[in-house]
Amino acid sequence: MINPLETSQKAVPPSLNPSPDEILEMGRVATQIIADYFGSMPSGPVHSNTTSHAIREKLSQEIPVEGQDIKTLLETIQQVIFPSSRHHGHPRFFGYVASPGTAATAIADLLASALNPNVTSWRSAPGPTEVERLTIQWIKQIIGYPADAEGLFVSGGSMANLCGLVTARNAKAPLDITTVGFQAINQGMRLYVSEEAHHSISKAAGLLGIGHNNVRHVGVNSRFQMDTHALAKCIEEDLANGYLPFCVAASAGTTNTGACDPLEEVADLASKYGLWFHVDGCYGGLAALAPSKQGLFRGIDRADSVALDQHKWLYVANDCSCILYRDPAQARTTFEHGAEYIRVMAHEDDEAFAFWDYGPELTRRFRALKVWMELSHVGTRVLGEAIERNCECAQYLGQLVDESTDFEMLAPVELSIFCFRYIPAALKTSYATANPENRKAIDKDLNILNERILTDVQQGGNSYLSNANLAGRFALRGCVLNYRTTTHDMEILLNDVRQAGQSLYGDG
Repeated sequence: MINPLETSQKAVPPSLNPSPDEILEMGRVATQIIADYFGSMPSGPVHSNTTSHAIREKLSQEIPVEGQDIKTLLETIQQVIFPSSRHHGHPRFFGYVASPGTAATAIADLLASALNPNVTSWRSAPGPTEVERLTIQWIKQIIGYPADAEGLFVSGGSMANLCGLVTARNAKAPLDITTVGFQAINQGMRLYVSEEAHHSISKAAGLLGIGHNNVRHVGVNSRFQMDTHALAKCIEEDLANGYLPFCVAASAGTTNTGACDPLEEVADLASKYGLWFHVDGCYGGLAALAPSKQGLFRGIDRADSVALDQHKWLYVANDCSCILYRDPAQARTTFEHGAEYIRVMAHEDDEAFAFWDYGPELTRRFRALKVWMELSHVGTRVLGEAIERNCECAQYLGQLVDESTDFEMLAPVELSIFCFRYIPAALKTSYATANPENRKAIDKDLNILNERILTDVQQGGNSYLSNANLAGRFALRGCVLNYRTTTHDMEILLNDVRQAGQSLYGDG
């Protein structure tokens, strides 16, 4: 029979409860790895060509019965996991909308994990809750959002958009969906987005029971912005056909081209037809810190909800996004759900605050610390200047392309996303004078060529691009979202693409 007294007196294994000196040594080795990585990564390859099999061979596949020395494990992280990764912090990583993160936010994440609070409510984590609420206030100030709005940090843009849209659905539904369920509504609820909207909007519609078929994809203009005349026409058509228009989701910086929808015009139409106005500003919204870009976001303060990613243009380490609600009561109506074990008992309203009333999660990480650390350590002026430089780099690439004989821009540069393609000089001349049918044939050949160029550039490891399909044309697409990137990196990128194009097509 087990003796409870003997059991309680057994020592905790050292691996679970290291001494302060042992923790210091772990931290010394770990921070040296971080320092080495940040120091060497900009001059190394963007990524290494490896395989799943090669990585697995270097990792023990058997579940450990006995533990290993922490230094051995840290060596595995440094020698296997770090090199087998794609390095978003590299100055010529232009694929996707990915931030490099900063050393300060990495340290903040380490400290947040050490404290390990569960940021559910004020009573669970008083200090972290105050930090999050303060930091949300700062984010609102950056975009000029109302001071009495509320919000919270979530994992990423997909979750932020989902929170905004479920609140929109509940606010505009003719019945209390939370109580009676979506099946009680006898008409389709219509959601409006541009053809360039992020896929998370349509995905959210499916998850929320709205249905993909009730998402109207509105046409765009020559700058890939939502066409508000087409939007009004879609709404009128749906009203005439018995549908229930309930929300328009505009983009403040699309993923394909960086286009910003005309937010003021969209806000006017939302007001006219009584629609919830949601803004997906995950990529572009925080570029409001850059003085030259503030005009693009005029009207964002009128949105009923706004999604913003701090792990993009605040250069915060993954993951961190936020959702803001103009009317906090609408969010509480959507997310409030009682249980005795979460009943809040406090004398002050501030101390009765609970994040679970504004989003779907109960257990929540202390994401706010790294945002607070970044804004406090760097300041908004330096961040705004870094964003300006990112946009200038993209514009500089556009200028180089326009001045070239073997490249072509496929979309305007609005923020820091650029879309172009390689087009051999001989083809560029014939394309300019070709009839529509011949242009289609040339486009088809160019699509195949540029897709192969993309693969070769990615595998080369010196620069990294992604792709977009713009009006049937395959685009080499890049996004400058890195404080390390310079205009010289844009020159290197074009040279990498040109070399790949000439190797595949010939000098023409």
